[in-house]
Amino acid sequence: MPGGWTMSTAWMPICGQTWFGMAASFLGMWTVMMMAMMLPSLVPMLWRYRAVVRVGGECGEWQLGTLTVLAGLGYFLVWAAFGVAAFALGTTLTACEMHWPVVARAVPTATGSVILIAGALQFTSWKIRQLARCRDTPKPGRIAPANAGTAWRHGVRLGLQCSASCAGLMVILLAAGVMDLRVMAAMTAAVTLERLSPTGERVARIIGAVAGGAGLSLIARAVMLG
Repeated sequence: MPGGWTMSTAWMPICGQTWFGMAASFLGMWTVMMMAMMLPSLVPMLWRYRAVVRVGGECGEWQLGTLTVLAGLGYFLVWAAFGVAAFALGTTLTACEMHWPVVARAVPTATGSVILIAGALQFTSWKIRQLARCRDTPKPGRIAPANAGTAWRHGVRLGLQCSASCAGLMVILLAAGVMDLRVMAAMTAAVTLERLSPTGERVARIIGAVAGGAGLSLIARAVMLG
């Protein structure tokens, strides 16, 4: 069956593995995956942060580097929390699939429907607002205080903004196959293009159209296979 939610081995402990061990393993994998996916679009944001801190004057290169790392850690802490929620959802759905055959039969159609809805989300004004917040650049003359607390909060704020903007794409990733490198590469390209392209809104809609088509295809296939 297509879809990440049918892959029980990805969401259930293997022989001899505890639930805690599996959760820790998944969270580690998820964090590394998010770092690989988000770094292409995060680096320009951190570079802009360095610029507004530097404007403040007395901030050496070492201190500037430390503050930038703190901002990055705050950003990925948000994505780690997203991973905890994804793990809880994935294991719950897999347990339902394994215990109730009717749920297992509905999963292919449900997967296609989720991808279709996530694609439709790309066309909403809410998505466009979140993307605009994520793409926002510091106003001219802005100065960020050169202290650890401000750097950490800046990173967390960036993470919250970008996780909201990428919510639909992350749902597609989970539904289409969180362990599939091809899906991960496609989502990385989608996030980067949305965030950095001069026509980010248009890119978001194109991604939505592709996702919608994929969702409809999965639903049609599930109906035909009965």
